[in-house]
Amino acid sequence: MTYLPQPIVIDEAKITQYLLVPLAKDDKSKFLARGGYGQESWQRLRADLMAQALNQSAEFLVTTPYGDKYQIRGALPGVNGVCLNVLSVWMVGNQQTRFITLVPDKL
Repeated sequence: MTYLPQPIVIDEAKITQYLLVPLAKDDKSKFLARGGYGQESWQRLRADLMAQALNQSAEFLVTTPYGDKYQIRGALPGVNGVCLNVLSVWMVGNQQTRFITLVPDKL
């Protein structure tokens, strides 16, 4: 089992200006809204992603010029109790682990 090294960084802008914003292409906000995540609860989404990064095993994907890319397959508990199965993507490099994105896990 591989766990992501600390420190783990999840930028506020990645959540509030990307994941929770309706987009014409690759929109994730509607999916996250099913779990009750929205702009008013962005800190809860960050906390749930952080818990996933700290407590779940990560799968190595590829080495890039920016670092090693990993994914975590897991569930976000949701603000409203509706669990969302996700694949979260992380980059390990420059002595930190950074959240990149998430997508619905189609299991």
